[in-house]
This record gives sequence, C-alpha cells and structure tokens, in this order.
Amino acid sequence: MAQTKVRMAMVGGGEGAFIGAIHRIAARLDNQIELVAGCFSSKAERSKAMAAQLGISAARCYDSYQQLFAAEAQLPPQQRIEFVAIVTPNHLHFPVAKAALQAGFHVLSDKPATLSLAEAQQLQALVQQSGLRYGLTHTYAAYPMVQQARLLVQQGRLGAVRRVAVSYPQGWLAGKADSAGSAQAQWRLDPARAGSSGCFADIGSHAFQLAEFISALQVTELCADLATVVEGRLLDDDGSALLRFNNGARGTLLASQVCAGMGNALQISVYGELGSLSWQQEQPNQLLLQLRGQPQQIWQAGNDNVYLAEQVRAWCRTPVGHPEGYLEAFANIYHDFALVLRQPTSGSLAAGITEAVRGMAFLQAAVESSRQNAAWVAIAEQHTFTGQ
Repeated sequence: MAQTKVRMAMVGGGEGAFIGAIHRIAARLDNQIELVAGCFSSKAERSKAMAAQLGISAARCYDSYQQLFAAEAQLPPQQRIEFVAIVTPNHLHFPVAKAALQAGFHVLSDKPATLSLAEAQQLQALVQQSGLRYGLTHTYAAYPMVQQARLLVQQGRLGAVRRVAVSYPQGWLAGKADSAGSAQAQWRLDPARAGSSGCFADIGSHAFQLAEFISALQVTELCADLATVVEGRLLDDDGSALLRFNNGARGTLLASQVCAGMGNALQISVYGELGSLSWQQEQPNQLLLQLRGQPQQIWQAGNDNVYLAEQVRAWCRTPVGHPEGYLEAFANIYHDFALVLRQPTSGSLAAGITEAVRGMAFLQAAVESSRQNAAWVAIAEQHTFTGQ
C-alpha cells in the first residue's frame, strides 16, 4: 500500500523570501512531503496571496502562527499537519518552535535556533519533555562529500586531528548600498530581529557547525574579533576566531560578508597526524584527501561510486559526473526528517537540538570574547534549562 506523504506547514517564506522558496523546493524533491498549510507573512493579505500561488486551500492559510497551530490541532489526525518548517527572521524561531511543540507538532527550523543561549536551553527542555523531533537546517552537513569527510575522520584515516581551518567569505554586503533596499539584509543587521550578532549568527554559525561535524570534536573555548566594517551598521559584518578543541587541536574560523567579489565560498580543511582533507562548497562534489607518502586523491560524489560509504551514496541522487549541490543537500535534510517521523529508528538528522544549543553557545562566547578585546572565553557546557 502506498505510504501517504508527511504533511507540513510553513511559517514565514512569503513573497520575496529567498529561503522560503528553497525550503519548498527541497521539501518536494523526493516526493515524501506535502505542504498543506501555512502562515507565510505577518500581513494576512500577503500570506493569502502566497497560499493561492502555492495552491493551498484558503481555509488552511492562517493569519498568525498561533492560529495555525490551534486550528490544525483540532483537525482529525489523518488531516492535520505533522510538522512545521520555520523560515522567519531569527527573533521568531523560538516562539514559533515553542508554540508548535506545545501544540504537539514536530519542528524543522532555520538556524540559528533562537536569539540567545538561554532560549536554546529552554527549547531543548521543551523538545525533551514533548518527545517530538526537532531539526535544524544546517545545509552544509547534508552534502554527501561532507558526510564522507566526517566518516574518514571517524575511521582514523587522518590520525588524530591537529588543526581545523574553516572560512566563509561572502561579498553581498560589501557596500553600504547593498543593505539599503534589501529586506533580507535589513533584518540580518537589526539587533531586534537578528540578535546579538549579524554575520557570525548568519554564516559563522554554519562554519562552526561544519568544523565540529567533520572533525567529530567539540570546541571548548575561543577568542573572537567581530567587526562592523561598513559604517552605520549595528551588528558585525565581518569576524574571525581562534578555536581550541576538546582533544587539544587548534583551529581558525573566518566569517565575513564584506569580502567584495566573493559568492558563497565556504571551505574547510582538517589536518591530522597522517594526512588532511579539504572540501569547498562551491565545488561540493569533490573531496580532496592528502595522506603522507601517497598521491593526492580526489573523491567524487555519485550514487554509483563504490568507494564511497553506502550511507553517503544514499544521499546522492545521480551517477558520478552529474553535479548535485545546494538544493539536493537541502532536500537531504527534508528527506531524513520525513524518514525519522515515519520510521524513528531508520533515520538520522544532520543537525538537531544538540547542535541548536551548541550553535547558540558558540555565538554567545564569540560576542562576549569580542567585547573583551578578543579574550579567551569558554563555550558554555550544554545542559538542560531548568528555569532557575
């Protein structure tokens, strides 16, 4: 018997929202998920216009996320939504996730998970108490060759990790005029909607998560220097940090949105006692492996590449030589989220509530360090929020 699709709602992602469209493409790529309801804008008319454009019934287009969850919870179980995708500015991530969990719905959220570490710890407690699933869209961990890189490190192919270098230079906010007419830029540079950090919250969080994911280590402390390069901005648009990992390894992290001419040049190198590996987001189908005394190796994505791990090949949709990229990686997150909802023991998430708390602990430490003239600051130990 054919399995029904997982029913999804979306909060945010209205007209002009880049990331909302990406989420919708990713959700439907593997034909496992159906978008059936939503609140796409804080303005009711704009939300209704988007629902009509997407072919969603007017009866299931809501004026607020509170109304969405209340109404959906009253529907029969075989009709109501099963999870919500949150694609709003940062300040709404926590209240929407909290309301969804309290109404009995699973959550898949954009990052960062919350505005603060305290909110992230509250969210962790809610997830644990509810028994529901929470996923975070750290897209880059869902690229097949990133998964393969992590496995190579875990298998000891590099030996003990000694150094991690991750950088994420962009140029889309290099000038003052770049943010003047852009709604996407304006909320990212607004402390009320973005939080205590701009660039580091937006893309530095991706770099941090990738460093921990591939190295299979945790950063214990850092010293960070965040800067506002373009005059008049209230949050950082550039920054870098030195990292110390829990095995004694050292690292560097750069995140900048004022590197004129750069696109989305996320790249990471992991150096071990036996060799190193490197991956670049703009060339995502290749993984460079360099072992001492051996020829340089270029590992290639492809579902027919037998030297890749079986679980990595499962994340590839085409044979070797057919490029896959950002949309497919995003779709891997949605595919696995649908899988864990249908078969909880069969799937795994690239990032969940643990990474949500880690990401906010990183941002808190980075902001605090920078305010103290790049002093070394420990990343807060993860623990469940008690409300005390």
